Amino acid sequence: MRPNVKGSIRQRLLFMLLLSTAAIAILLYVVVQSVAEQITQESQDNILAASAISILDSARVIDGEISIDLPYSSLSMLDSVTDERAFYAIHLNDEFLSGYADLPRIKNLSDIPTFQSSAYLGEDIRIASTRRSYSTLEGQAFLEVSVAQTLTGLNQSISRVSRLSLAIGFGFFLVSMIVALLIAQSTIRPLHSLTEAVSRRGPSDLRPVTAPVPTEMTPLVASLNSLMIRLQNSLSRSEDFIAEAAHRVRTPMAIVRTQAEVTLRRVEKEENRQTVREMIRAIDESSRTAGQLLDYAMVSFRTDDLAKEIIQLDALLAEIVDRLAPLSELRDVTITLNTPEKLKIVGDQILVQNAIQNVLDNAIKYSDVDTEISILLICKNDKANIIVKDRGYGFDNAEMRDLLKRFKRGQNAQQVIGSGLGLTIVDDIMGAHGGAISLSNNQEGGACVHLSFPL
Repeated sequence: MRPNVKGSIRQRLLFMLLLSTAAIAILLYVVVQSVAEQITQESQDNILAASAISILDSARVIDGEISIDLPYSSLSMLDSVTDERAFYAIHLNDEFLSGYADLPRIKNLSDIPTFQSSAYLGEDIRIASTRRSYSTLEGQAFLEVSVAQTLTGLNQSISRVSRLSLAIGFGFFLVSMIVALLIAQSTIRPLHSLTEAVSRRGPSDLRPVTAPVPTEMTPLVASLNSLMIRLQNSLSRSEDFIAEAAHRVRTPMAIVRTQAEVTLRRVEKEENRQTVREMIRAIDESSRTAGQLLDYAMVSFRTDDLAKEIIQLDALLAEIVDRLAPLSELRDVTITLNTPEKLKIVGDQILVQNAIQNVLDNAIKYSDVDTEISILLICKNDKANIIVKDRGYGFDNAEMRDLLKRFKRGQNAQQVIGSGLGLTIVDDIMGAHGGAISLSNNQEGGACVHLSFPL
C-alpha cells in the first residue's frame, strides 16, 4: 500500500531557507543602495559646501564696501571631481552681485551650509547655500553665496552602485542557496540513514533499531521499535497457532474418515452406502483443503525467513518417491526416477521437499490408472532441473496461465479432490529460492512440470 504522501520535509525546509535568503538578499540590496546613495550625496554636498565657503572666504570689506575676488579653485574643484556643469550666485541681502541671477535661492539660510535639490535649465541640480554677516557703510549686511552642480554624474554613479549592489545581492542569494541545499541535505540525512537501516533488513529481522538518531527522531524510533516488538509477538503466536491447528485439524479428520470407512463396510443399502461415500469424499476435500491452507500459511512464514542449507536433490527425490510409493500403488501408477547427476542446491529443505511433493502428488492424482510417472534430474544452463511427466489429463492451454493462482483448478480436474493451492505453493517456494516453475503438455499426452533451481 502506497503511503499517504503529503509534501516533503526537505522541500519544505529548503523553501523556508530560500525564502529567508531571498528576503535577506533584498534587504541587503536596499541597504547597500541606500548607504551608497547617502555617501555619494554627502560627498557632493561636502564639495559644494567647500566651494561656497571658499567664495565667502575671498570676500573683503574695503572702505565700508564688500569686495569679492572670486577664486578659481572654488569652482574648479567641482570640475575636477566630475564632468558636471557648475553654477553660482552671489547676493548681498536681496541685491544680486554676480553669477546666475535666476539660480534658485534657498530660504531661511544660516551660517551653516544648507542644501537643496531643484531643477535648473532643464536639469536636476544640487544647491549648497550659506551666508556670512559683514559691516558696511550701510550697516550690517548678509553676503549669500549659492553653488550648484548638475546631478547627471551623481545619478550615473548611483546606477553603477545599484548594479553592484544588485550583483552582490544576487551573489549572496546564490551562495546562500548552495548553503541552504547543504543544510537541508544534512538535516534530512539522519532520516535517510534510518530508512536505509530498516530497509536493508530481511523480512524476519525485527530487532529494535539501535542506530544513533537526533533527539527529534527519538519518539519515531521508539514507536517503530514498539511496533516491531508487537509484530514479532504476533508472528510468533501465528506460527504457534498454525502448528497447533495443523495437528488439531488433521487428526480429527483422519479419525472421522476412518470411522466413515468402517461405517461404509457395515451399511447394506446402496442409497446409504452412496451417502457415506459422499461424506467420505467431503471429508477428504475438507481435510486436503485444510492441510493445503496450513501448508500455504507455513510456506508464507518460512519464505520470509528462508533457511540456507545444502540440499542433495537426488537423495531428496528418492526419499519423496519412497514416501509416496503407497499412494502410487493404490492407483497402480509406477514412478521411475532418473538421476544421472548428483546435484546440490542451497535453500530450505522443508520447503523444497514440500514443492516437489506437491508436484508428485498432483501427478499421481491426475494420472490414469496403470500408467507411469517419470522424474528426471539434470543440470542445464547452470541450473538443477527437475522434470516430472505423467500420463494424466494434462493442462488446458487456455487455463494454463491461471493454474498458478490461488484456488484455480482446471475444468478437466473437477472430479478429482483438490484445493487449487498445490501449484500456488510450488510457485511461491520456487520464487523464494530464485527458481521457476513452468507447465506444459507432453506430445504423447499428459502433463509436464518443470522445476528449475539455481545451483
